[in-house]
Amino acid sequence: MTDHARDLEAVREATDRLLSATGTMDDGAVAEPSRLPGWTRGHVLAHLSRNADALVNVLRGRPMYANSETRDADIERGAPRSLAEQVSDLRTSGAAFLAAAAAPADWSRTVTMRNGVTDSASRIPFRRWVEVELHHVDLGVGYELEDLPEEFVNRENDFLAERFAGHADVVPTTAVAPDGRLWTTGGGADGPPVTVRGEATGLLGWLCGRRDGSGLTVEGGSLPALPPL
Repeated sequence: MTDHARDLEAVREATDRLLSATGTMDDGAVAEPSRLPGWTRGHVLAHLSRNADALVNVLRGRPMYANSETRDADIERGAPRSLAEQVSDLRTSGAAFLAAAAAPADWSRTVTMRNGVTDSASRIPFRRWVEVELHHVDLGVGYELEDLPEEFVNRENDFLAERFAGHADVVPTTAVAPDGRLWTTGGGADGPPVTVRGEATGLLGWLCGRRDGSGLTVEGGSLPALPPL
């Protein structure tokens, strides 16, 4: 069962790490490319701030974003700001999310995300945790997948394996970490089953599209190409 209160504390800690990391940056660094194609670090920071706002909307029963065009425009508008403006926005919006998520609520209720996706309200803190951790890595400021908390890595692998389960473009796939932990996914495409082996962080990099999987070993075929998130 998801422990939303524990996840909320994890969000708080991850946000603190992210804010500390911005202390290594300056205005020039904010304008430099991030690890996400077509996005500067400023785009990543602006997205994180607007995502916090969007998840507050979800918790309060409002649409996550007015529409995709508004979401994208908000990120583009926020991307060129100075580091001081970015950090202030990130701190304020992050605190607003934590406050909204700390309010008494029915955490078993169903909420609506972007593009009509539904989920349990109890998973919203974890979803924010994912945003903060992975986009911290995307900034390219020294925080890597190997620095992520072990619990986070395993749970995000759980989530992503479930997301691609039965996908029409992915053959039956089993991902195996050295400790024996495994994840099954795919299964909607014709083809022999494959087994992918590697460190849990390497498997995460492949599943979330942050790495090409070159550090993984594959048995039974080639490494499946996963659809974008």
